[in-house]
Amino acid sequence: MSDSTDQPRRAWRNFYGRRHGKTLRDSQRGYLDQDLARLSPGPVDWDDNPDRQPLDLDARFGTGREIWLEIGFGGGEHMVHQASLNPDAAIIGCEPFINGVAMLLGKIRAAGVDNVAVHPGDARDLFDVLPAASLSRAFLLYPDPWPKKKHHRRRFVTPEHLDPLARAMKPGALLRVATDIPDYVRQALIEVPRAGFDWLAERPADWRTPWDDWISTRYEQKALREGRTPHYLTFRRR
Repeated sequence: MSDSTDQPRRAWRNFYGRRHGKTLRDSQRGYLDQDLARLSPGPVDWDDNPDRQPLDLDARFGTGREIWLEIGFGGGEHMVHQASLNPDAAIIGCEPFINGVAMLLGKIRAAGVDNVAVHPGDARDLFDVLPAASLSRAFLLYPDPWPKKKHHRRRFVTPEHLDPLARAMKPGALLRVATDIPDYVRQALIEVPRAGFDWLAERPADWRTPWDDWISTRYEQKALREGRTPHYLTFRRR
């Protein structure tokens, strides 16, 4: 057992955004009580893993399996869609909004997928314990836009988030970003390459056209109803 003085100092991280919304239905509370613990990717939280030991992803998912990550999965429709299409990959979903987590758990039950794991918390805590170069793909879909200029530092596409994500991604791994906010696109095209990624676009259709395996999410449908244009950005880890 390591001496407490040898343990990493717990990071102080401001969290912005909601963790709870409307009162959960009884069925949703049941999903959380019955399913969430068994779908954990492993010890992520500081109380469970104060030494910040890397997760044993081979033990959790099977040796040699591709590991994908969805950051902020919303209601979970895209994550379950990808899990159904790609049974040989294992997908970790990270979402601090507990209502979204409950919605995802219901979709997992309905679809019967078993190649998923769920971290109901801050992605930065998960990045602490993901092994280096362990991810083959990551998704950042309609992230919180934080539209006020003074809040742009809260966006995901900042070094605080992108640098540890890049560390966890394999060379050649793909990062997909979808957003309907033009200024978010601008910031992503500046900050993501700085973190070690190349933007894979040669013509306008490459960012105007959804990916072949795309499923439109509730956030995208809201954007379309309100007259905003989705952008689909693909980056490759250098």
